[in-house]
Amino acid sequence: MKRRILTLLLAVLATQVGALANPAYACGCGAMVTDARTRIGVDRETSVVRWDGRTEQIVMRFTVGGDAPRAAWIMPVPGRATVELGDGRMFGELRDLTRPERRTRHYFWPRDHDWPFSSGMSDGAGAAPLAPGAPAVGVVGREQLGDFDVARLTATDPDALKGWLESNGFTLSDRLAAEVKPYVDQKWEYVAVRLAPRQEGKVLRGELDPLRIRFDSDRLVYPMRLSRMAKTPQSLGLYVLADHRMEPATRIGGSAPKVTFAGTIAPGHGPLADLAGGAPVFLTAIDQEFPEPGRIDGDHELRATAEDNPYRRAVYRNELLTVAGGVPVWLLTVAAVLVALAASAFTLRRSRRLRAAARTDAA
Repeated sequence: MKRRILTLLLAVLATQVGALANPAYACGCGAMVTDARTRIGVDRETSVVRWDGRTEQIVMRFTVGGDAPRAAWIMPVPGRATVELGDGRMFGELRDLTRPERRTRHYFWPRDHDWPFSSGMSDGAGAAPLAPGAPAVGVVGREQLGDFDVARLTATDPDALKGWLESNGFTLSDRLAAEVKPYVDQKWEYVAVRLAPRQEGKVLRGELDPLRIRFDSDRLVYPMRLSRMAKTPQSLGLYVLADHRMEPATRIGGSAPKVTFAGTIAPGHGPLADLAGGAPVFLTAIDQEFPEPGRIDGDHELRATAEDNPYRRAVYRNELLTVAGGVPVWLLTVAAVLVALAASAFTLRRSRRLRAAARTDAA
């Protein structure tokens, strides 16, 4: 039965990919597929995850480079999914909300760029259609969203899909088949996205429109296993909106996750407020590096931390300690010391003269 289901999945994926039969890239939440004559690379992936305990939403935006006029992206999901275009303004809102706090640290003694060690000058500063099919082959929904042709897939009729694979003559790599097998065993479903610009001659490059994927889930999970196929180090950036501060349960083969922001936000309007449901929500921003993608051993499952401790990064600017008018404190201190030394020397000399005069008078 497992072999039949795996055959089902390969048939569905092959149908969505069409001629794109050379899976060569992986990204933080899925696999990117292109043909052998072109290349595409995910330069950056930013994801926003909203989880209310029952429903999970993932808004993803890719920044890609290369010369591919089309590609396909495959993402496993634990439940029946809906897909729509996201609003790119959300990422600007999050960037502003999580911007590091700027602080100033003062130092006493002058450094290389300060007077008298410097001169005082500052440094310059048309999509090809998907293969046809009927609901019996497990395609439960298909939408054209901008430059994306989106299919939502299930594994309900292995025999029909096996025949579909044979009749279309498509194959995928053995490695991808091995990597998706755990999802097949867990009876996950799949979102297959065909990235094909409608403008003739256009290639996939730069920031793509974000996609918003929604599915029911009683746990917060972020699919990562397919990133094992990546040939270069991977990085993950997540904005997590939930009732509490969240953290990955394990490293899943990467470096220790780093929290770059944690705190309650209350967006009043706009796409972020819409995703948050119009109410205050706890935002956790997490970064993680995967220097050896082959060591990734599962998907991220996130859990609430023991306490909702807030955190914000700080960026420090070092400045010379000055007083009103910009006079360096060290200069005033040195001047005061010199005046004190001069006064002490004058007092000492005067005292000596007075003692010498007193001895002369006594003689």
